Amino acid sequence: MNAQDLYDWLMGAGGRPACEAFDAHVVASILSLSLAEALHDKVLPSERIGLGEAELLALVDAVFPATRPQFERFPLSDIVLPDDEACLRDLLLRCATDGSPLEYALASMLARRVQRPNHLWQDLGLRNRRELSWLMERHFEPLSRKNSSDMKWKKFLYRMICRDEGYRLCTAPSRSECDDFETCFGTEDGESLMARSRREMESRASA
Repeated sequence: MNAQDLYDWLMGAGGRPACEAFDAHVVASILSLSLAEALHDKVLPSERIGLGEAELLALVDAVFPATRPQFERFPLSDIVLPDDEACLRDLLLRCATDGSPLEYALASMLARRVQRPNHLWQDLGLRNRRELSWLMERHFEPLSRKNSSDMKWKKFLYRMICRDEGYRLCTAPSRSECDDFETCFGTEDGESLMARSRREMESRASA
């Protein structure tokens, strides 16, 4: 299954009494893209999602409970966090809006997906950067306020954890002080990875 198929499966499963539509969309986007990558790369899903077995199943129970039997069939495992990822997760947890179980899961998944090579909104499977801004405003509001100059989120998050470690790239919080404007504040255009998955699926179907 590709990412779009997985997203459609999750969103079509129903049974989300404790989860609002936007949150369900965000979780489905992250899980579907991560699962598709894991299948393609032949690694355990936990390695791409950033949640161990217990945490992932708890998230599924809260957001997509009807899909738990399928998730239980995935080869899941606990994960070991590299130091920088652990620092990112801890930063996100400290700045969570409500400290809810959903925000704990989001913090872990964001910290893992930051390690991927594209813009963060793309590597979360979101439609555009604005959705990432909504996510941060909703669930990590203190960080959203601190990023008032709209620095690229990956650069901003690493600046937050590394500013006291001699980190050079985007050490400054403002546009006027940034060493490299495009690297720190340039546009984050590009194709949604979910849209790319859909396009490739349609191309194969018409071939």
